[in-house]
Amino acid sequence: MMVETAATNPNYGTTASGSSFYAAMRILPRAQREAMFQIYSFCRQVDDIADSDGPREARLAELQQWRQDIDALYRGRPPARLEDYAVSVRTFDLQREDFLAIVDGMEMDVPQDIRAPDLATLDLYCDRVASAVGRLSVKVFGLPQSDGILLAHHLGRALQLTNILRDIDEDAAIGRLYLPREGLLQAGIGSIDPLQVAADPALPKVCAPLVEQAREHFQRADEVMGRHPRRLVRAPRIMSKYYRTILELLVERGFANPRRPVRLNKMAKIAILLRHAFF
Repeated sequence: MMVETAATNPNYGTTASGSSFYAAMRILPRAQREAMFQIYSFCRQVDDIADSDGPREARLAELQQWRQDIDALYRGRPPARLEDYAVSVRTFDLQREDFLAIVDGMEMDVPQDIRAPDLATLDLYCDRVASAVGRLSVKVFGLPQSDGILLAHHLGRALQLTNILRDIDEDAAIGRLYLPREGLLQAGIGSIDPLQVAADPALPKVCAPLVEQAREHFQRADEVMGRHPRRLVRAPRIMSKYYRTILELLVERGFANPRRPVRLNKMAKIAILLRHAFF
């Protein structure tokens, strides 16, 4: 379940064209847009491996092959599926370590399904599957390095925490639980069984601190974006507004059972796109 792909979460959809990611990236100049769709494609492919129902050993082997392919790309001998990436890697100085971090993040779901990670592990997961994507993206957007890394840190975590809060029930259905173990214990929930936790009346107490963490990360990301020309931050600002709206819809709905799914409707997406892309 990564930022806006499947990031990278099971609810993302089967193609980029139906996503908020696609809408946000279409406004970019061609070279930037192509680089972002390459990043998207990479994330999508490795995420599909992690989320497949194939044997775990086979999935680990496939992810390892991706690591080898990335290494080959950076040695100047890209395999066929990464040939088109070479220009973007050179043009935008995309870092090998960030691609590898994404693979490492996806792999965290493979040896066994994540269930109630401690806070440090959850933050590492968010960094790998979301903020690493951000670190690649801000290179493409053209942000200065220090603020680019800071934006990737905060916006990646904000988006991923929102994903986690949104997808509690769907993750539980496939045996995964991303809510932190410390939060469960503080709320008096002793189980780490995903379905039991999702049905527990104390679940809102676990979610409340994550909501506040996500809000804080959104705020810090806004502060970074506010220091730069609008043209450099249009795409990340659109993504931020999409997901901040989803977060507030989740809060409005609440986290007690029964929980209806929360999605941003098409008109709301268009309004955000128009506001931040064109006005």
